[in-house]
Amino acid sequence: MVKNTYNFGEEDALLIIDVQKDFCKGGALAVPEAEEIIPVINELIREAEKKEIRIYASRDWHPLEHISFQERDGQWPPHCIQDTEGAEFHPDLNLPENTIVVTKGVRFDQDQSSAFDKTGLAYQMNQEGIRCIWMGGLALDVCVLQSVTDALKAGFQVKLIKAATRPVDPDKGRQAIEDMAKAGAQII
Repeated sequence: MVKNTYNFGEEDALLIIDVQKDFCKGGALAVPEAEEIIPVINELIREAEKKEIRIYASRDWHPLEHISFQERDGQWPPHCIQDTEGAEFHPDLNLPENTIVVTKGVRFDQDQSSAFDKTGLAYQMNQEGIRCIWMGGLALDVCVLQSVTDALKAGFQVKLIKAATRPVDPDKGRQAIEDMAKAGAQII
């Protein structure tokens, strides 16, 4: 399915963005066709493990009444609330035990769409000698777009696996792909 389209290097990492129950079918903020990316990501995880590549997984972890929620004049319905079932990673996602979980969206004063927004992730990856980040996850036109953009700004090479992501809105998803490619991301 994904094999032969990429080759992890020694300075690479895999970053899986927000594959959580609330963003999948039946969730509070379900992304259309979200479940279709899980087999692709699981294949990437298997390949990363074989090559001993570091695996990160970000998650939204919002407090109650988060600033991004519509009840607080934000853009989104309540989702991925801390310690709820909706905030859990999708049960079919085969994250290894040594996955580094990056928690975002916890601030009371702002939303954090990007896995790099005040999380220390760029610092950690630099400390580990990572130069290239392979990414997939949810949603393409929101958190994936912001994470790719921030990773590029932080000086990382980025490879977005198109089959491993889905948008909230198809038109915005197409635009996000164009914007990421223009910014320097390699789209695979």
